[in-house]
Order: sequence, then structure tokens, then C-alpha cells
Amino acid sequence: MAGNQTKSESTLIKKVGDIANVMAAAGVGFTDYITQLTYILFLKMDEEKEEMGLSSSIPDGYKWKDLVDLNGLGLIEKYEEILKELAKEDGLIGTIFTKASNKIDRPVLLAKIIDMVKGENWYMMEGDLKGAIYESILEKNGQDKKSGAGQYFTPRSLIKTMVDVTDPKITETVADPACGTGGFLLAAYDHMKGQSKEISKQNFLKNNAFFGADNTPLVVTLASMNLYLHDIGTNKSPIVCQDSLLDTSDRMFDVILANPPFGTRPQGSVEVYANRPEFVKTSDNQVNFLQHIMSIVKTGGRVAVVLPDNVLTDGNATAKVREKLLKEFNLHTILRLPTGIFYAQGVKTNVLFFEKGKPTEDIWVYDYRTGIKHTLVQKPLTRENLDDFVDCYCSGHMQDRLPTYSVDNPNGRWRKFSKEEVYARDQLKLDFKWIVSEEDDDRTLAEMIAQIKEEATSIAGAVAELEKLIGEVEA
Repeated sequence: MAGNQTKSESTLIKKVGDIANVMAAAGVGFTDYITQLTYILFLKMDEEKEEMGLSSSIPDGYKWKDLVDLNGLGLIEKYEEILKELAKEDGLIGTIFTKASNKIDRPVLLAKIIDMVKGENWYMMEGDLKGAIYESILEKNGQDKKSGAGQYFTPRSLIKTMVDVTDPKITETVADPACGTGGFLLAAYDHMKGQSKEISKQNFLKNNAFFGADNTPLVVTLASMNLYLHDIGTNKSPIVCQDSLLDTSDRMFDVILANPPFGTRPQGSVEVYANRPEFVKTSDNQVNFLQHIMSIVKTGGRVAVVLPDNVLTDGNATAKVREKLLKEFNLHTILRLPTGIFYAQGVKTNVLFFEKGKPTEDIWVYDYRTGIKHTLVQKPLTRENLDDFVDCYCSGHMQDRLPTYSVDNPNGRWRKFSKEEVYARDQLKLDFKWIVSEEDDDRTLAEMIAQIKEEATSIAGAVAELEKLIGEVEA
């Protein structure tokens, strides 16, 4: 049985991938392809539900049967009519079809996707299989440099590590305020679903446990479908389209897992401080996300968040946020990550693990950066690479932690820094380094250039902000 499923999975993944290649050759990018596949797949599964005697969620006249036998311009016109109508609907349909539009104007190409979807019974397919097929094309999309979709992806190995040590429970709520295509939420679901067979807990898990947000309608569509295909949020998507940094709702969560977008806040965006005056004023997107995460986690709740080095080292406003973090949260662990694991090249990042409700005492730091090299293709980060960190972390029994660093082993990667050592640091900078590396700089030329570009963008943003302030003073 398992062998048949594996064969079926690989066959379908290949079929979906082959159509993607046909589309690419015709000038249709992966992002446009998977978006249209999402819409068509949803129509087909709704039809399958209805055939089983279940109620349809889609209004008459805008269903699979109204589309499947058409061709030529009639196909395009009807398809676009369906997208326009379903975008107006509430609930899951409205979320899946958020700002839906057709990106495939050649009827023959659209018909290829319809024919592929028509050949399978998707609704009855096991959730893990449907999900695997969908995620395979999502991942392929993330690897497509032209699409820019890589920005929405965190390596699965890192996601799984963060989920494993944070250990969300089946009765807890889990949120990702910058969810991309839903990788953290799905990994949390996989971690939680086997913890209990109680129907009430399973229902809570599928319908109430998760919350994700993204400010890009397309990404919200992909994330909602990704979760739906895993049987999560089958009536109402747990994903919303919103700018999390402007969210002033009072909803709180037990566990936060996130990798906020790199870079500065997009031009033309509403200033965060204007809407959230309780925040320390800064134009740094990651610092604002850190403040937001700190505001939505429950007392006793746990956070694992990926943040770039500058959040740990910058002064002024960023230093004030670090001070608040240390005084009101227990920042117990920092995982230093190498470059070469994200699609955004050259960015040095860390995972911060903290709990709300008591101040920081000791900070344990695992240095998985110094002397470590990864690339996305030749040497990608694997879950096994982080096994030692997971073992050192001692999830559920942190009192048993033992450092691997010592006077006799100065290159041990796991080291404890006391409260006194932390507070003695200039502006509470948290860039802990102790391992001596023979290489002064282990970055590739491409990574160096990428970092220079990023720093130039940050400087330009700071200059613009300074000019604005000077203008206000002179006025």
C-alpha cells in the first residue's frame, strides 16, 4: 500500500512538474502556473464533494462543470468570469480566490491544466499525498529566480528544527504573522497531530489552532490552499491577508513561529509607529516584527523567530527593543546560522527562542556559523546538520543543559552566557562570538555583493528618514 502511494505521489508530482515546464517554455512563470492550478484544483475538488452527496460551496453557474467542457476563447471568458465572481465570496472561497485573475491567456495552455486536474480524484486523495504534490510545485516555484518567490521560503530543515524544540502541543494555538506559503504552520500541524486521537482535540487542531497572515494576496491564496490540501481549515482558512505590523487586534497565541521578511518596509507603506505608538519608533522591518511578536504571544507562551544580525547589534531604537526583550521575556537560546541557507544570499541570521513572563537570566548560544558552509544546491542545510543543536537544547528539560564550550574545548559550539555577562555588553549587543576561525571571511563573492546591496538600501532608508526629520525641524 505504502509503495503504491509512493509511486502515485511521484507520478503525480512528475505530471504537475511536466506541465510547469510546458508553461515555462510558453512564457508562463511558475508563480502564475501554480496560482491557476490552485483555482482549478479547488473547483474540481468542490465538484467531487458534490458528487459524494456533500454540499457545494460554490454558487451555481461558476462551478467545475460550467468550465470543463469549454475550449477556445469561450474557455478563457468563462474562467475569468468564475474568478471574478468567486473573489467576492466569503469564507474559504473568498480567501482562496483573493484578488484572483487569469494569467494564462492562451486557451490551449489553460486546457492542459484542466485536463491534468480532470484525470485525478483529488478530494478523496489522502491529505499528505495532496499536500506533498502541492508543496513540490511550491518548492520548485521558490527555486525559480525569476519569480522572486524564494523570499517566502524558509528551509524545511530549519523549520522542523524550530518546531521540534519549541514543541507545540495539540491544545495550543500557533501563529505565524509573516506566514508565506504556510511552512511553519504545516510543520507544527505535523508535529501536533499525533499527540492525541481525541475527536475534540483533532477538531480544534484542524479548525482553531492555527493563524497565519501575509500582506500579499497571491501568497495568502497559496498558503490557504496548502493548508486546505492538508485538511486544515476546510471551512474557513486560518490565513488572512493583512499587514501584521498594523494589526491592533487583541488576539494572543501560545506559540509563535516566524521568519519575517528581510529588508526594509516597502515604500508607500503606512508608518508602523503612527498606528502602533506603543512600539519603539524604527524603520527596521525586522525590529518592528519582533515588537509585534512580543505583543501577541501569551504569558507563558513560546517564540522561535529568525532575525538578521542587525537586530542583535544595532544601537538606539533597536537597543531599546532588546532591553525590553531581556526584561520582559526569557531569551534563553540563540542559534547562530550560516549564510547560504536562504534564497536571499549573504544575509547572516539567528533564531531567537524566548518565553514571555519572566526576565532573561542566562542566554545559551549555539554557534552553527563559524567555519560552517552551506549552499542551496550543492550542500543544502539538512535536519541532521542541526541534530547536535537539538540535543543540546534539551527541549522540555532545559535544566539539564550542559555546555560543550570550556577552557579545554574553546571551539565548543554550545556556550552559556550569564545575566551579568549579557548586561555588561555595550548597548546589550547579542552578537556572541568565541570560536576562532582560520578564515577571516567565509562568504562567497555573490554573498558579499548581496550584503553590500542590503546595507546600501538600509543606509539610503536611514538617510531618507534623517532628511525627513531635518525638514520637520526646519519647518
